[in-house]
Amino acid sequence: MYLNLQTIKGKYSFAFIWLIGLLAGLFIISLGIGALEITPIEIIKIFANQLGIYDSPSNKTMELVIFNIRLPRLLFTLLIGATLGLSGATLQGLFKNPLVEPGIIGISSGSALGAILVIMILEKIFPQIVEFARQWFIPVFAFLGGILATIMALKISMFEGKTKVTYLILAGVAMTSLASAIIGISIFYADDAQLRTFTFWTLGDLSVATWDKLGILFPVTCLSGIVLILLAKPLNAIALGEAEAYHSGVAVEKVKFVAIAFSALSVSTAVAFSGIIGFVGLVVPHIIRISIKSDNTVVLPASAIGGACLLIFADIFARILVAPAELPIGVVTALIGTPFFIYLLITAKKKRLI
Repeated sequence: MYLNLQTIKGKYSFAFIWLIGLLAGLFIISLGIGALEITPIEIIKIFANQLGIYDSPSNKTMELVIFNIRLPRLLFTLLIGATLGLSGATLQGLFKNPLVEPGIIGISSGSALGAILVIMILEKIFPQIVEFARQWFIPVFAFLGGILATIMALKISMFEGKTKVTYLILAGVAMTSLASAIIGISIFYADDAQLRTFTFWTLGDLSVATWDKLGILFPVTCLSGIVLILLAKPLNAIALGEAEAYHSGVAVEKVKFVAIAFSALSVSTAVAFSGIIGFVGLVVPHIIRISIKSDNTVVLPASAIGGACLLIFADIFARILVAPAELPIGVVTALIGTPFFIYLLITAKKKRLI
């Protein structure tokens, strides 16, 4: 990912080193935690053995657990956390609104509507087919629902060939309300099994990770991440005012469209596979702005790393708290992040940072 080295030099480069070190530490810890505990030394040996750097007899059971179960889940978690953090930071910078997160333009509610349509309708019409391919039907329809909701919100927000941010937020709220109403009707007619399936989907689930799903998630989220980070300087210009940004050479409408389109693409893909995971896209950018700097060339990449760190930490917590079961990841992100965020707000208020 592109980083402006002139911007993040000095204390900001230290902050990035600290975030990357935290991410690496959480990565190793997550690989080792589970019913079969694996020490960091054993993990390093297994990876070195696979890369041909270190040749020694290895525990085949540990290798299978790491490469077939834990590593795909960990990479899955990392990508989704980075996507939510980066998209939230991008949309907050674009809308100049601290309350904005990816769900504000209808992505999450549209995805939820697509998911419940599979659970409620397709399962009744094609029960055998959907039961066999549910792990793919729900993500596909959730993705289409999120994208469709975003497109409709964009269409409604267009005025004289321009995307009006206020109209977009209002259109997003309208799409969310409409989707919620349809979901409410569906829930009213749902049986216990359907209601349970949908409820757990909306709370988020990272245990569904596979290498096949990563093959779809990885290119989409990486491409979107690179594009969004490249928008950091234009977003800084837009923060000073759209007219000023336009006169300084920024294609404001193009930046708006690209930011919204790639945020919607990446978040819809992430939500389609993992379910709805709230809080990360809203709070991580705030934590970065309060703790490091409000410059988007710092906030965007740092939010991606911070989002990955938060979600991996939450996943570790979810797996060990009620082992061998696990808590829904969306509940854990809010449970862990909210007290820390409140502490930062109180500290920042005392220091008059906000």
